[in-house]
Amino acid sequence: MSKTYVVIVETKDGKLRQVSLEALHVANTLRGESDRLTAVLLGHQLDDAAAELSRHVVGQVLILDHAELHAYQPELAFEAVLQALAVLPEEPRLILLGHTAIGRDLAPQLAAQLNCGQISDVTSLIKDGDRAVFTRPLYAGKAFEQKELTDGTGIVTIRPNNFSPAAPAAAPGTLVPLEFTAPATLHTILKDVVRKVSGKVDLTEAKIVVSGGRGVKSADGFKVLEELADTLGGAVGASRGACDAGYCDYALQIGQTGKVVTPEIYIACGISGAIQHLAGMSQSRVIIAINKDPEAPIFKVADYGIVGDLFEIVPLLTEQFKEVLAERTS
Repeated sequence: MSKTYVVIVETKDGKLRQVSLEALHVANTLRGESDRLTAVLLGHQLDDAAAELSRHVVGQVLILDHAELHAYQPELAFEAVLQALAVLPEEPRLILLGHTAIGRDLAPQLAAQLNCGQISDVTSLIKDGDRAVFTRPLYAGKAFEQKELTDGTGIVTIRPNNFSPAAPAAAPGTLVPLEFTAPATLHTILKDVVRKVSGKVDLTEAKIVVSGGRGVKSADGFKVLEELADTLGGAVGASRGACDAGYCDYALQIGQTGKVVTPEIYIACGISGAIQHLAGMSQSRVIIAINKDPEAPIFKVADYGIVGDLFEIVPLLTEQFKEVLAERTS
């Protein structure tokens, strides 16, 4: 019997978020040849995003394009997803979202509404015939658990940067515009969105992250980290200590009470390595630590360590990377 897999797709500044393409990859991995794949795209002025999304979807793309959906509002987005699910011929076997601020907000609402199970923050998948085993971290990454969904609809959120993005489909998916009807009564109304930080690369999806701690000493000290991140096409992060000291905005905070990142390369500059910070970055593929203290705990989890002054080492690394990159492009 065929099943339907649904992916709730996010956009940022009119572009598809990488984690949504990764969720599509998971859906493609799980579904059988006779199973259906449906992507749900919410927002406003979605022509470009819908066209790009259709190139990665083997199935249909349900589009809810409405001015009131231009920025995320929980009540409106929740209602829009329900309206999209209502047009499906059957209840979906699985609904996938990115484990982002939006995904973490929407997923439990949907699970409660649909009276179904949810598995959050999935980092890997094992498919064995009809069985799908999802792995997620526990206790700040100190342990992992494996979970399966029983019969009926299930909801899964995918941690960014842990799966490959969906490859382009052999033929573009079918675009299906839907009318969106806003709820008659809203408890909240969004008036404006103020962004304190507008980095070039989304921190949670960056392949390379350069982070600073108290050892950066000041807000100006982050400039050398920003130059290295710009050179590598990465994003800048920070420990809570650096944020508490006022060196940078809390939007950059990585750790147990901040963002969780899993980049391919994590460069920790002047970060001691408190357990709260490790909870947000310990699953990075390669960790490079730069610290003057050879006994700093960060070196225990680092793949590579440099003992020295970050204000001497980081500029040298930046210049070396610039030379290497220049040679590759020449």
